[in-house]
Amino acid sequence: MPHAHAADGAALHYEIHGSGAPLVLLAGQSNNHHWWDPVRPRLDAAFTTVVLDWRGTGGSDAPDTDTYSTPGFAEDVIAVLDHAGIGRAHVYGTSMGGRVAQWLAAGRPDRVGRLVLGCTSPGAPHGIERDAGIRRALADPATAYATLVDLMYTPAWTAAHPGPYATLGDPDLTAHARRRHLRASARHDAWDALPRIQAPTLVVHGTDDRFNPTANAPLLAGRIPDARQLLVEGGRHAYFEEFADEATPPVVAFLNDTGPARTA
Repeated sequence: MPHAHAADGAALHYEIHGSGAPLVLLAGQSNNHHWWDPVRPRLDAAFTTVVLDWRGTGGSDAPDTDTYSTPGFAEDVIAVLDHAGIGRAHVYGTSMGGRVAQWLAAGRPDRVGRLVLGCTSPGAPHGIERDAGIRRALADPATAYATLVDLMYTPAWTAAHPGPYATLGDPDLTAHARRRHLRASARHDAWDALPRIQAPTLVVHGTDDRFNPTANAPLLAGRIPDARQLLVEGGRHAYFEEFADEATPPVVAFLNDTGPARTA
């Protein structure tokens, strides 16, 4: 399995599958590349997909150093692309992956073709944060798991799909990596950088997302020049998995520039 190396020497595991134009898929906070497993076959059919394990997750190194930040993760993505010999790629980032994708597109426009930002936000200083009750429930070990599942999926979905779920965090994550991932995501603030994004951009969000509130979607779409917006009716934070039939086709069409994405 290939590994790239970041500027600080950290080994970064990544995988490449599919065929077609390259598409980088960026997972959420504290998650590894398996985040994309449920929807990746559809994307592999249309693109050469690149997934990576964030530092601290999966097969990547987990240094206990102050090297975890959303701009830093963006540089890790560039290291992976360089190692893979990919000069320019489309980027689809969800949750914290969408935060990283903002820096990637704003700072390295030469490396990003088209951009999809899913269930993400510009960061706490200007974004809409989840409410305090959700924060308390996630911080309580007695309620954290059930709360997270409910934030990700509808009850109807979990009743029919009892798990395990690939979006609930890397089970082998160390305590220090978990803390550093949380801090990196919490400190994200790309507000001033968003107008510099040149890539054609689609902002996607579930209408029922309380983990990363849906109100962040119009904030991003309004801040990024000429961005489009797609709201997935009924979707929660893992809209891309549960509502793949509704979300994936317009995302693929947008990335292929074969037709207008539905806007809301």
